[in-house]
Amino acid sequence: MKKLMIFYQERCPFCKRAFNYIEKLKKENSEYCKIPLELIEETLQPDYADTFDYYYVPTFYIDGEKVHEGGIKKEEVKEILDRALAQQ
Repeated sequence: MKKLMIFYQERCPFCKRAFNYIEKLKKENSEYCKIPLELIEETLQPDYADTFDYYYVPTFYIDGEKVHEGGIKKEEVKEILDRALAQQ
């Protein structure tokens, strides 16, 4: 499995929704709890965030590859988690 990096903003409603989906999905499938997460609050780490190619939050990277950017649905979060689990 690969590390999942998430760029977000604390006040972003789409980010809050994404994190709620992640928590719900972890309760549905405990395997998701094993995925290493790196959370970057872009307003607290702007210099680091600027080294990545994205415009909207939340943005998800798996092993350095951008896999989603912007508003997100639960099904899309599940796909991202499944992809992170599947990659060796």
